[in-house]
Amino acid sequence: MNNEPDPTPLLRNPAKEKLSRGEPVFSMTIRLARTVDIAAIAHTAGFDSVYIDMEHSSFPLEAAGQICMACNYLGLTPLIRVPGPDPFFMAKVMDAGAMGIVVPGVQSADEARAAVRAVKHAPLGERSLAAAAAPQLNYRPLPADQTVRELDRASMVVTQIESRAGLEAAHAIAAVDGVDILFVGASDLSVEMGVPGQVDHPEVHKAFLHVIEACRSHGKAVGIGGLGGRPDLVRQYLELGAGYVSTGNDISFLSAAATQKRQQFN
Repeated sequence: MNNEPDPTPLLRNPAKEKLSRGEPVFSMTIRLARTVDIAAIAHTAGFDSVYIDMEHSSFPLEAAGQICMACNYLGLTPLIRVPGPDPFFMAKVMDAGAMGIVVPGVQSADEARAAVRAVKHAPLGERSLAAAAAPQLNYRPLPADQTVRELDRASMVVTQIESRAGLEAAHAIAAVDGVDILFVGASDLSVEMGVPGQVDHPEVHKAFLHVIEACRSHGKAVGIGGLGGRPDLVRQYLELGAGYVSTGNDISFLSAAATQKRQQFN
């Protein structure tokens, strides 16, 4: 009789799986919508992932958790961008149903390791195991070791590179076990480089190439953000090896569609 545990995962992370196969992942940022309808809209629109932006919005955790659960049901990977490096809040959003976190402004390998510790359970991390079953697992009452294994295998840690310090530490950050994506934030990076909004500036391009090289060296995925208005640059970086694309947020999508509709009646 075979007593080995079933290796087939109960918990799937479609975005993580696509990245592992070298396929691009397209994400929508949520800042405005507060109900689960946005998960269905993103899914129907063809997105692979969403990330709920709790850094640049007043998003309540309860609403974020509900949207995460809806995304998980639909097979859409939900991530949450946390406001900062607070490990207790990172663990809390994971307990609410997120499949991973996006950490803004990471500048060192130590900061990346701290994020991994907050998201993962021992031995890789230090996250406390919730007494109740996990929402990501539809509250299945699994043995503790299996719950830990499923959650840690599927969860993601995304570190945002948005500063010169982060760029200088890109290789060290990419080498951290448990980090999945180094996400280049072109908007903030262009501001720090003294060329705000010039996402096609040579220095910004050089930064993308540096992060792509670091990720290639350490087997990590590259995320690109702030280029939603430049699909030509998105295509260029996808061809160079990027994988996770943040296409824009619900506020900009709604505003653009509303403006276009109004102009039809001029």
